[in-house]
Amino acid sequence: MFVRLSNITFSYADFVPILRDVELALAPGWTGVVGHNGAGKTTLLRIIAGEIEPSAGHVRFDPPTARVEVCPQTVETMTAAIANFAAATGGASRRIQGELALTPAELERWPTLSPGERRRWQVGAALAAEPAVLILDEPTDHLDADARELLLASLRRFRGVGIVVSHDRDLLDSLTGYTIRVHEGAARIWRGPYTAAKSSWEADEREHHQRYQRLKQERDTLRRRLADKRRVAQSAEAQWNAGARHRMKGPRDHDATSMMARGKAEMASRRISRDAGILRRSVDRAGQQLGEFHFKRAKGRSLFVDYQPAPQSLLCVLEIPELRAGSMRLLAEVHAIVGRASRIRIAGPNGIGKSTLLRALVESSRIPRDRLLYLPQELAREDGIALLDSVRRITSLPRALGFGLSTHDHLTALRGHAEAAVVGSALLDAIGADADHAVTAAGQFLRTMIGVEAWRAE
Repeated sequence: MFVRLSNITFSYADFVPILRDVELALAPGWTGVVGHNGAGKTTLLRIIAGEIEPSAGHVRFDPPTARVEVCPQTVETMTAAIANFAAATGGASRRIQGELALTPAELERWPTLSPGERRRWQVGAALAAEPAVLILDEPTDHLDADARELLLASLRRFRGVGIVVSHDRDLLDSLTGYTIRVHEGAARIWRGPYTAAKSSWEADEREHHQRYQRLKQERDTLRRRLADKRRVAQSAEAQWNAGARHRMKGPRDHDATSMMARGKAEMASRRISRDAGILRRSVDRAGQQLGEFHFKRAKGRSLFVDYQPAPQSLLCVLEIPELRAGSMRLLAEVHAIVGRASRIRIAGPNGIGKSTLLRALVESSRIPRDRLLYLPQELAREDGIALLDSVRRITSLPRALGFGLSTHDHLTALRGHAEAAVVGSALLDAIGADADHAVTAAGQFLRTMIGVEAWRAE
């Protein structure tokens, strides 16, 4: 079993290609996919999965009938595959449920399951389908430490072609044998897990930069030598012209003597001109070679998001006899107070009630909602669009990033034409690909760029 990508190029509309001339061959085992936000990782996965067609090139599976399962980054809906997996009585499905600590009865309360619990059901259903190719997009998102170890153990048992996009370096180092780096339109595969592969491409980049510096020094040396040759030529010509009157033929001069002197001078001038021509061509050649080197300026700078202290000392006061998720009782005798200067960490395993507690605190807030920033783990479509509109109103943020943000109507139009509108580099690939991924990326971007007073620890 293998997957081969031949000459893959992809762009949205007539924009600059996100991927160019990608050549990859993937064999059984796990391969990690890494790259900056917006580099094209998810686009590459969608091309392999057949969800979008490349602008050029093709993907070939051997055998052609190979089954492909995809686990996207968001898990909102209980799919038929998950329901069938929960209802299955076969040995493989039961084994995977046991490995991932899944209980079929949990699906009765799917809307109240934590994102981490949903993630385990999603990956479990994909593994139970026994695909030849399994594609995972950020599989450890939302998982606590124990659930992460359970998932990792199950993934290690997979024997097909596994492709995983992740920012979890420990996961990549412990699971993968090869690494695809998506960078500046290229996708190159490196031997080894993330840390080893990163060392290899950083060594290549250092050598690339060193070659550039050596060639630059060589060009500068050639320029100095050329300038010296030109000065010598100009000096020789000036000396010849200045001494011309002293070389007037006298009564005892012979024509041959004057001709010999002139011949020597012309030979020296031609030699200097020839050497200068060689040096000039060498300088031009070095300049052309330097032009073949391409470097991108590193992104990133400090951003300032203004804030105002809350006028009241108590921001949230939650006093309730119990906290429920649907019909399930999660916590009893909840007494929580959040002060203006509070810095709070909420910890606990998946499904214990962290997200439900945060929502309850938000609902009990004593400050206006437009002064409260709440970033849930996963965003519904309408919530994501609301966040994009909120970011648009933060005037210092787009200015620091170097562009303005679209209004909701303009963003929707861009999305409909599959054009690459961006809210920072984190949204480049997502908004160009589809609206739902753009919503997810909006939340990721805000979590990265904006500090919050309370956060969740998985």
